[in-house]
Amino acid sequence: MQIGQLARHAGVNIETIRFYERIGVLPPPQRQGNGRRLYTDTDAQRLGFVRHARELGFELSAVRTLLALQEQPGASCEDASRIAQSQLAEVESRIARLLRLRDELSRMVSDCQRGKVAACRVIEALASSSVLRPPRILTKRKPS
Repeated sequence: MQIGQLARHAGVNIETIRFYERIGVLPPPQRQGNGRRLYTDTDAQRLGFVRHARELGFELSAVRTLLALQEQPGASCEDASRIAQSQLAEVESRIARLLRLRDELSRMVSDCQRGKVAACRVIEALASSSVLRPPRILTKRKPS
């Protein structure tokens, strides 16, 4: 299949496929005489593996390790379990931060009297340096 077909099949952008090739997550594809990339079902399966791992939040370094482990079916899965446990801990940490954020926003909204801005609890809470602010939730995301 060609790159467009692979992208549609895997549900990723064409540029994502090219990026994964550049960084070595996907092997260089075969080329037709006109230079167009040709992909196999094995390539599609590998891309599906990478996409699913990225959807679960695994960093590319972890994806590389998991791909290497996949190539050794007789090896212990201890490393894969360790990587997954680390990702689970990160997800639980993010959930805790989001819950704190929700609680703070809920408190701000419930304290709001919906009167004049001069007496607005939302504006006051945001302007107050004494309000406990949850850590930023944003994380760097690389193309999936």
